[in-house]
Parts: sequence; C-alpha cells; structure tokens
Amino acid sequence: MMGGNVPILILKEGTQRETGLGAQKKNIEVAKAIADAVRTTLGPKGMDKMLVDSLGDIVITNDGATILKEIDVAHPVGKMMVEVAKVQDTEVGDGTTTAVVLAGELLKKAEELLDQNVHPTIITNGYRLAAEKALEILPSLGIKVENDELLKEIAMTAMTGKNVGDAKEYLADIVVRAVKAIKEEIDGKTRVDIDNIKVEKKQGGGITDTVLIDGIVLDKEKVHPRMPRVVKDAKIALINTGFEVKKTEINAKIQITDPSQIQAFLEEEQKEIKKMVDKVKEVGANVVFCQKAIDDIAQHYMAKYGIYAVRRVKKSDMEKLAKATGAKIITNLDDLSPEDLGYAAVVEERKIGEDNMTFVTGCKNPKAVSILVRGGTEHVVDEVERALHDALKVVGVAMEDGYASAGGGATEINLALKLREYAPSVGGREQLAIEAFADALEIIPRTLAENAGMDSIDIIMKLKAEHQAGKKYSGVDVLDGGISDMVEKKVIEPLRVKKQAIESATEVATMILRIDDVIAAKREEPKPPKGGDMGGGMGGMGGMPGMGM
Repeated sequence: MMGGNVPILILKEGTQRETGLGAQKKNIEVAKAIADAVRTTLGPKGMDKMLVDSLGDIVITNDGATILKEIDVAHPVGKMMVEVAKVQDTEVGDGTTTAVVLAGELLKKAEELLDQNVHPTIITNGYRLAAEKALEILPSLGIKVENDELLKEIAMTAMTGKNVGDAKEYLADIVVRAVKAIKEEIDGKTRVDIDNIKVEKKQGGGITDTVLIDGIVLDKEKVHPRMPRVVKDAKIALINTGFEVKKTEINAKIQITDPSQIQAFLEEEQKEIKKMVDKVKEVGANVVFCQKAIDDIAQHYMAKYGIYAVRRVKKSDMEKLAKATGAKIITNLDDLSPEDLGYAAVVEERKIGEDNMTFVTGCKNPKAVSILVRGGTEHVVDEVERALHDALKVVGVAMEDGYASAGGGATEINLALKLREYAPSVGGREQLAIEAFADALEIIPRTLAENAGMDSIDIIMKLKAEHQAGKKYSGVDVLDGGISDMVEKKVIEPLRVKKQAIESATEVATMILRIDDVIAAKREEPKPPKGGDMGGGMGGMGGMPGMGM
C-alpha cells in the first residue's frame, strides 16, 4: 500500500498475495487439475493409476480416494478437493471419483459465469438452490431395497472397474453375508458398523480363495510350540493385562546379603506367575487372548495345562473378539469368572502362505466376522481389499437406508433435466447458476462414455431423449457400448452415494468460489543447527513446498 509516496508495509516481507478474479481463476485451475487427475478412472472402463512414493513403494489402483490420499498435494485448494474424497469415502465408501469430478465441473461452469460478470455470491446462491432441489428430487428416483439379490447387485456395482476380474459375483456374495451377520436393530432402525468386519490380507492363492469366517482371524500364532494346535469347544478369556511380574511404581532398592535370598526371590516371582495361570485354569478357560506380554514361565505353565494362548493382540482385535465370542475383556485377573468367558466351536492355528494364523470359528451368533483376502500378488490383494471396503460400505448404507438408485449416469441426467425445468421458476441471475449446475451434473455420464471410448455427445443426446420420454433408469451401458435400462443391467448404487456426492461437491465448490483473496505467508527456512555444520546439517532439506501442486 502507498501512503503519499511512502510504501506502508502491512504484510510480512516475502508474503504472496493474489486478489480478485486472478485468485478465483487460480483456485479454479487447481480444483480442475485435481478433478482431471482422477477423471479417467471413473466407471468400469476407467484407467488405473500407478503411484510411486518417495520410498519407492508402488500403489496401482483406480479408487479415487486412494489416489488422492497417496498424491502429495501442496496447494490449499487442492487439499480441500482431497478432503471431499476422504469425506465421501468415510461416509458412504463409494462415489469418491464422482464427488471430485462433479466439484471440478461445478467450478469450471462457474468460471464461465464469472467471465460473463456474474457475481460469485449469485453463483453460490444458485448452486445452493440447485443442490437443495436435487436432494428434494432424489427420493423420487429411489429403488426400494427389498431382497439380498439387490444388495448383491449394489456390491457388484461398487466393485466394477476394480481389478477383481471374474471374482466380482463371488466377492459380492461374501460381502452381503458378512454385512447381514453384523447388522443390528437399534430403536427400530437398522445399524451397520463396518468396523465389526475384520479384513485380513494374505498373499498367495487366487482371489476366489477369499473366505468369510464366522468369527475372527488373527495374524498371530500361539506363543509356545507345546500348546495344542486345535482347541474344540473353546472357552475364551480376553485379558488386558500382562502375565508377568509387576514392576514397582517407586524407586526401591533391595539389598541381598545371601545367595539363597536370590533363589527365594526368583521362586516368589515364579509363584506369582503360576498363580495367574492357575486362576485362568480354575475358571475353565482353555484359550487366552492377551493384549500385553506373556512371560516365558507363564507360557510354560499354559502349555502344561493345554491352554492355547496368543499375546500382544491389538485393542481393536480384542473388541472384535469380544463381539464375536461374547467374552468380556478383563483388566484384573482376580475378577475373572466363568461368566466372563466367550465361546467358539474351534480355535486353531493354520498355516496360510508362509505364516501361522489363529482362526476363531463357529461362534454362536457372532456380531463381528472376518474376511480373509487372498490374491496372487501384493498389489492384487491390496486392490481386492479396497474393492471390498467400498462394497461393504455401500451394502451397509443400502441396508440402513433401504433405498438405492440407478447407476451409469441415469440419476445425474434425470436430475439435470428436472433442474432445467426448475430454473425459470427461480428467475434472476440465479437461474443461470442453476442451469450451470444442471450442465455440470452431465459430466458423470459424459465421462463414463469417454472412458469407454464412446461418442460422448451422441450418448448425452440419446440419454436426454430417453429421459424426456419417461425412461428414468436409462444410463450409459459401457459394456455393450450404448444406452440401457440400468436396473435391468443391474447397475445399482445406494441413494446415499448420490446424495453425499452432490452435498460434498456443492459445499466445496461454493467455498472455493467465495475466496477472492489468497494471502500466503513466506515459508520459514529451517535454521542451521548451533555449533557449526553437523555432518551436512539440515541444509539439504530446504523450505516447505510452495503453492504449486
């Protein structure tokens, strides 16, 4: 700023500032770049991305959320777009690419309006009205979820395009059975917590060797070779304390004047540990899962009593074991009673690939189950796990809501059509923004067609004609290269996927549009360590990444 002819410094030296239309254009460019990064992955014919991190680890996927989590985005607007994908993934599990592509397209259409001197506030108001109207129309396009067959179709749609090949139907069946096993009725509402399904990966075999286990699989082996390999009619104790002698809390010294006192000291320790193991045996437990350590002496006595024990089990796995077997997690061994024990028909150690794993199976009405994922290579197993995450989440969401919608861009085209009818009733310049919102929705069917190598303009024209004729489930058939009824073709997604994508995309687009001033402080250079250069010091690290992507 200039006061007379003297510059007045308000911001720190080195601060970068972008204002007005320039800032908006730059932000929109960044958002479009992020959307373009994942756009080619949309749909069954979408391409994959290979991501190599700084350590040389490789991820091959076409899952939008995974791609955006893996790429290191520096620009703040880019980070906002990544956040959209993360929220979509957390809330509904699928539709991450849709949400990001839609947000990018909303901003692209807004840029055209900005060039026509439409104020950003008018555009954001129009977008909000359009989003509200779209969410109002959505339920009328819903399909009631009434049977397992529809749930399987939803699972298969979520996995289409992921690298699971012909195993799609096989995996969809596992997904539906797993979700049905853990669903709960709370206050008359269906609740599905996907965290109660443990997905354990093991390289080797084929994708169709993936199995659903009516219990829990732990990537742990028994602690002592003399313990039984298989325990039938297992009485399971879950213990959140170590089988070892407690160290004193205070700094105490023990002076020993006679060697025999050492022996007495060690014997007392052994006695204490044996007492712990005896307590477990006394209540009738023949399997112990311990969250902490198990001392060598305790292992010896457990093996002697024929108790199967596993140590250092993760907290999350302990909670799943409690839900699956009905056991209670005990913190104080003295409180352990027969009522606290859980039950499983079989607890056994099996060799899977190169490792031994513990299988807890045959639980009565388990509220936590496991899926053991197999595949030829590490990349295949990882991609199957990502496909299962999406499928489990969407089946859970569909069960909770009880409604699904047609995929293949059918819902988006229908919403665009209805919004164009609604726009004139609003009037004013907001009408332009609502029409821009309708145009932006068409990016989904257009991208599906482009990724399948079809003529996108031709497909969009045909789709509009079909929907105007009242065929509300017509969508892009990427497999046969034309237009088909998506319900007949079994391309079905939960209604909540569409709802969340529209909400997230609108929110981020309006937030980015309202920014007209970007003030970026100068990055602090790391100071060299005191006392001269320490073997090269921090010099090579440089500053933080700039505002570029």
